[in-house]
Amino acid sequence: MRYLPLTEPDRQAMLARIGAGSIDDLFVDVPDEARRGGLVDLPTRQGELEVERLLGAMAAKNTPAGSVPFFVGGGAYKHHVPATVDHLIQRSEFLTAYTPYQPEISQGTLQYLFEFQTQVAMLTGMDVANASMYDGSTACGEAVLMAHRVTRKKKAVLSGSLHPHYRAVVENLSEFAGYEVDPGAPVLDGTEDIIARIDDETSCVVVQNPDFFGNVRDLRAIADAAHAKKALLIVAFTEVVSLGMVTPPGEMGADIVVGEGQSIGNALNFGGPYVGLFAAKQKYVRQMPGRLCGETVDAEGKRGFVLTLSTREQHIRREKATSNICTNSGLCCLAFTIHMSLLGEEGFGRLARINHANAVKLADQLEDVGGVEIVTPTFFNEFTIRTPKNARDLIDEMADKGVLAGVRVSRLWPGEDSLDDLVAVASTEVNTEADRAAFVAVLKEVLS
Repeated sequence: MRYLPLTEPDRQAMLARIGAGSIDDLFVDVPDEARRGGLVDLPTRQGELEVERLLGAMAAKNTPAGSVPFFVGGGAYKHHVPATVDHLIQRSEFLTAYTPYQPEISQGTLQYLFEFQTQVAMLTGMDVANASMYDGSTACGEAVLMAHRVTRKKKAVLSGSLHPHYRAVVENLSEFAGYEVDPGAPVLDGTEDIIARIDDETSCVVVQNPDFFGNVRDLRAIADAAHAKKALLIVAFTEVVSLGMVTPPGEMGADIVVGEGQSIGNALNFGGPYVGLFAAKQKYVRQMPGRLCGETVDAEGKRGFVLTLSTREQHIRREKATSNICTNSGLCCLAFTIHMSLLGEEGFGRLARINHANAVKLADQLEDVGGVEIVTPTFFNEFTIRTPKNARDLIDEMADKGVLAGVRVSRLWPGEDSLDDLVAVASTEVNTEADRAAFVAVLKEVLS
């Protein structure tokens, strides 16, 4: 694509047309503390070689996840992605970062979206899945809006152990739409009494499984309590690999299931782009956001795929739209589909068991470190530890010694002083015995 920069007369003409005096007038609604004052500290012009060296030196200040023992999770996980995935998605017929438009003319795009939907429905134990969302948090926000439409009620009850980023998206969407949110306080061991907060005004109950602290929960009682008040149960997850061992939400009474699919086929990517998963019961399919692809036959009886439902404002009347999201970045969705196809049902289950086994080994070793407490009684591949040292200092000192130990819990709950000594630790199939030994050795050194 050619880049044709605007001239100063072009800019002035556009500002005059919309009645703005300057470019800054367009950003008056953005708080000053959220705005950058001045330009980024970079040279204004350099040769290509100089730019390569400069940016290379800046990048070298980071610690790549694959270069050290890595136990960071909290919603984004380091897994092994087979080289086949990257090779296939870079084929010219697939390689686009954009969400697919006019897919009717591309049977290949429609077919992989159809297969993606099938995989997600099977993983979650639900009737139907859409063709993906931006990420797990936006899928969660859309699920709450969908529950309001289905029940015609306006209050969402959120578990205190829901990932804070997911809760923030729900609260943001609800604030501007005029809906009520009842967020719970964090409960480390997964024993919160969320049922007591469900009443006749509740449209939905949002819980995470495994929750942010790692607890694996039985959701059947919560589902029964929600349904007794004609509310929906929304189940979120941040680690899709857990569905290889944990009972699928659909088998525990969930009405809507949302989550993050980054662990399958996609790298950490500094936090995105990711792939949001969204599934629901069949009877709610017309209230789902996004798009759905279906299978059919043409006039000659040949198998084909079509865009079956699309409730985005570009496709239907704006006031009838369920969302302005149609899909995520299509390449992330395709990577997920290819990786899942390579794993198969048996391979996916084996991957989940390896993750769990590695996490259990690490927890057993950490329990023997003096002063360290495992506060999560049951977990999949992520758990929370309490340390005798402030978590911020501990993580920084361990990072300086070459081990990325986890996520400081209080970073995601600012102002909760009781969480200052907690670290969320994740372990996947990439962690070796040597990694675990390094973790324990450095932890002992830092605590000594």
